[in-house]
Amino acid sequence: MSTVDDYVASLSAALHGPKRTKARMVAEVRADLTDAIAERTQAGLTHQQAADQVVREFGAVEDLVESWQRELTIAQARHTARAVALTVPFVIACWTLLHHTGGDTLWHLPSTLAAVSAVAAVLAAATLATTGTLARWLPTPDRLPLTVAWAGTAASMSMALATLALAISAVLGTNWPLLTTAGLLTATSHALVAGSARTCRRCARLTAPHRQAT
Repeated sequence: MSTVDDYVASLSAALHGPKRTKARMVAEVRADLTDAIAERTQAGLTHQQAADQVVREFGAVEDLVESWQRELTIAQARHTARAVALTVPFVIACWTLLHHTGGDTLWHLPSTLAAVSAVAAVLAAATLATTGTLARWLPTPDRLPLTVAWAGTAASMSMALATLALAISAVLGTNWPLLTTAGLLTATSHALVAGSARTCRRCARLTAPHRQAT
């Protein structure tokens, strides 16, 4: 493996966040290194000499990770917020419709869980606004990614409990086709939100204020 490959691999392993965003950032680093090496080999250096020089001047991986990880963490927070904002309203609408058509078969559990999910959806929408256009004028709070991560976790847990309630209701109730469909949709939404929230928690821990202070 070449010097550039080693450097890029180390950088990629140290960064965590949305796959596409991370891949784009790593690809940009590789392209910059390759261009710089090409310029220096044209000036008379051997490829290895140029690669060693360019990598040394580019900076240690540890020095790059801190600032780049924050960018990835915010991107992951937006990814999680988007997943919550898109799935939760749909799931709540599904639960509400089912509640009106299915009577008391849901034991009112999804109604309680819907309130938790709704709060998470409002926070998600606020996060998208804060880290989007408003980010030009307002700084992104340091703890926002962690807050989004746990809000997403709470929403996903609500979906998991609702899935269980819907599954039991489908077995005990007479409206099982509708209950089963709602359960499958809720389970799918849970999987989408839970995975993103898990990654967001990991990213948020890497850029937490107490880590930066140590």
